[in-house]
Amino acid sequence: MTVSYYPLLILLGPLTAAVAIGLFERQIGRKAYRIGTAAQIASLAISLLVLYQAGASTEPIHVPLSPAEGGLFQFGLYIDRLAAVMMVLVSAIGFLIFRFAIRYMEQETGRARFHGLLNLMTVILLCMVSSRNLLMLFVFWQLISWMLYLLVHNYSHPASVQAAGKTYIILRIGDVAFLAGVVLAYRTYGTLEFPQLFIKAAEMQESFSLGGFSIGAPTVITLLIFIGAMSKSVQFPMHTWLAGNLYAPTPVTALLHAGIINAGGFLMNRLAPLYGLSPVTLHFALLIGAVTTLVGATMMLTQNDIKKTLAHSTVGQMGYMIMECGLGGFALAIFHLIAHGLFKATVFLNSGHIIHAARHEPRHPPLHDKHDQVELALEKGDFSRLTWGAGFLMTLILPLILVLTAHGVLQIPLIDSQGVVIFLFFIWVTSSQAILTLYRLQAVSSWKVAALMLFTMLLVVLTYLFAAEGLTHFLYPAPGEAAGYFQAAALNGWLFDFLIAVTALLILSGWVVIYARSHGFAIRMPERTNALMTHLYVFFLNRTYLEAFYARLGRRWERWTRRLDQSMPFKIAVGLIAFGVALERLLPAAARVNDLSAGNLAIFLVAVLFLPLFPLHGLYVAALTRLPGVFPALLALLLPLSGFYAIGGLLPEIPTEIRGAISLLALFGAFYGMVKAIAQFRVERLLAYGGVALFSILWWYLAGAAGGAPRGALYAVAAALITGGLLFAWRTVRTRYGDLDLDRIGGLAKPMPRFALLLALLVTAAMGLPPFGLFSGLMEMLTNRSLPVSWDLAVIVLAWLGASWLFVNLMRRLLFGPPRADIRYTDLRGGETAPLAIALLILLIIGIAPNAFFQTDPATTGLPPPSAQSAREGEAPAASPTEGATRAPMMNPQRAKASVEGEAHPAWLDEGATQAPIIRLQRAPIIN
Repeated sequence: MTVSYYPLLILLGPLTAAVAIGLFERQIGRKAYRIGTAAQIASLAISLLVLYQAGASTEPIHVPLSPAEGGLFQFGLYIDRLAAVMMVLVSAIGFLIFRFAIRYMEQETGRARFHGLLNLMTVILLCMVSSRNLLMLFVFWQLISWMLYLLVHNYSHPASVQAAGKTYIILRIGDVAFLAGVVLAYRTYGTLEFPQLFIKAAEMQESFSLGGFSIGAPTVITLLIFIGAMSKSVQFPMHTWLAGNLYAPTPVTALLHAGIINAGGFLMNRLAPLYGLSPVTLHFALLIGAVTTLVGATMMLTQNDIKKTLAHSTVGQMGYMIMECGLGGFALAIFHLIAHGLFKATVFLNSGHIIHAARHEPRHPPLHDKHDQVELALEKGDFSRLTWGAGFLMTLILPLILVLTAHGVLQIPLIDSQGVVIFLFFIWVTSSQAILTLYRLQAVSSWKVAALMLFTMLLVVLTYLFAAEGLTHFLYPAPGEAAGYFQAAALNGWLFDFLIAVTALLILSGWVVIYARSHGFAIRMPERTNALMTHLYVFFLNRTYLEAFYARLGRRWERWTRRLDQSMPFKIAVGLIAFGVALERLLPAAARVNDLSAGNLAIFLVAVLFLPLFPLHGLYVAALTRLPGVFPALLALLLPLSGFYAIGGLLPEIPTEIRGAISLLALFGAFYGMVKAIAQFRVERLLAYGGVALFSILWWYLAGAAGGAPRGALYAVAAALITGGLLFAWRTVRTRYGDLDLDRIGGLAKPMPRFALLLALLVTAAMGLPPFGLFSGLMEMLTNRSLPVSWDLAVIVLAWLGASWLFVNLMRRLLFGPPRADIRYTDLRGGETAPLAIALLILLIIGIAPNAFFQTDPATTGLPPPSAQSAREGEAPAASPTEGATRAPMMNPQRAKASVEGEAHPAWLDEGATQAPIIRLQRAPIIN
């Protein structure tokens, strides 16, 4: 592995431009945008140099950015051939879009913020494609979701605000699923570094037990990560957020369709060795991609808006890309990604130019006589049999030409190789689609059209066959690696033949329909069929009604939560269920409760009251909602930290059964706090119940990892600072404008910019986004391998999703919307900004350097030492099934190199691999 630092210049250029434009735009003026253009050009030039170096050697370029003993949080650049190709693509598209945006956004307000965010988004994309491990990739994957929310968001346009909210929700669902996959990968294999992760996944062959079924660990992990890819790459049914983003400026939509939306294809290629271990996930990806392709293409044909047409065309193309990954053609997906990115970037910029011109000139685009003649000829049915015959024959003969070329010239074996058939079939389908679109040129000279069809066929064939094949060898040069992925994704013979036959029949049917319509022949269909076609047209015109369904579901969820909030039976029922479940755990250990002294019991009670644990969270909620002045903000900080300090030293003395009951109560508290917070209109009550949900996550961790207080301290400090800071910010609003709720106050972004900036940063920290401390604390807790892998983890991750959405919704309702005419707004003063700035600084420090404060060495992240475990239980030391994976010796560099370069075959081709112990998803006894 080559160590080099000059690739950092690729990131520093756009980053410097983002800072210069954002901070000094008024001083520099228009020259600030020239700095951005120069930075993009420099980034592209260095990316090309890195691509040349990566292509000249199979050794990846490594840029270390953190110390080797950094534990879980290892950051740096890992630039192999895949990363180098993606960096060139991102830099090239970024330059085109930024150059276009300079003139396009010239008369818009807030263009400095827009250009700064645009450069920052380019930096984040570059960091994502060059991440050295799965955690770093997830960090920038999350940041892309947040940056897209900010770029789409235009608080003066209500439709844009609503679309940004929908985008955030769907992308956040994918991010949380991705997080669950990252956590399971680390808990299973003990590493997130790509080469070591792939080697351990191929060797260990561990599995999870779900009821009576055993599911391979790679399948569970890749399915969760694939949900993240589905959200970013608009796969059905998570594609609905894309249409709303068309309200954003054209440069944003161009970057979205050309770069961001391709992230799913890159993610699956980056984890190709892991996906190659799970045929189930690949088949599922094939199914999702096929459905997305059909739905996206059909919706595209029914839209009457140019941007919506292009957007749903992107949905269909992303379906093709995921299909190619599901069929094992990972390099083909990258080729598709590059072609689609460059194509859609220019198409969207041109469409934006036409829209911009049409708004200034009502008669644009002008009508031409030649255009009218072509339309008249089409209406008369002027059709050339030569044109139709050339296209039809080329479509039929093309498969034979491809087979003979591949077999004879390229010497590619065709027997028992679905991968080769997939390559050839995609060439045929693509060229046939291109030729089918040319029949509309029938009013021109038939010989010209026939020649154009022939040229199109040759261009597509040569491009797909040679360029795609060359890219496959470039990205996956190891012998048998690409073939191994095709073998892992292979379908049953009858299913594969059926898919090929159906697609071929559809293409040939298209030519029959064209011939019939061109000669005035009507294809007779029953009346019911015609009515069905009309209903289908309306169905796809309305984009399958999924957006309306999701909106109705969201409204019902809000109504349901408000009813539950006002329902006393709900509170009593939840309390009784939680008490009954906890009592069931406590009864067998009633005698062991006496082991705790009276002093310890008193300390435990204080900790439960101060660090809110359901159902004894009333003191915490009352302190935050009923006290006047600055006391709620102070108590939001002091109460949880005092409770955490009290319980920290007491945890090892608490019996296992009691900690099991605490864990169950924490799960109930996370759910209860989230539901209660959603229903609140009062800001202080929303923050109080949001705090209950956040600290319930902490209680769940403390109960499971009896000795995990140092790790939980990071999370406790961050959650307390966030809750206290938000309460302090709300107190300043109440002091100015009175005791209002969320229905009577809003639009604070424009009249209170300081307040808006600090509130947005606090909400960013509350969402668990890096580089703030809550993310570091959460990852430290979730990746603690002393906790058993169970369904509790899913509840905790969902609770975190709900709590983070609450804070974003709070920010949206406070900052955006129309300001009130009867209020005289005044921004924060220096003394009011200081506490919030200090809280943010502390959150930033503990988020950037958690290892400087807490011990996170990899050797200490496993189970408690056997000697300590035996001393508590009086048993002989026993090795844990996962302990060996945690404390495994360092990987041999030569072995890692062999796996990366393909000298050792993947484990799915090794029939003699040994079966490792099974990790069970069922609730396991908590280790004492």
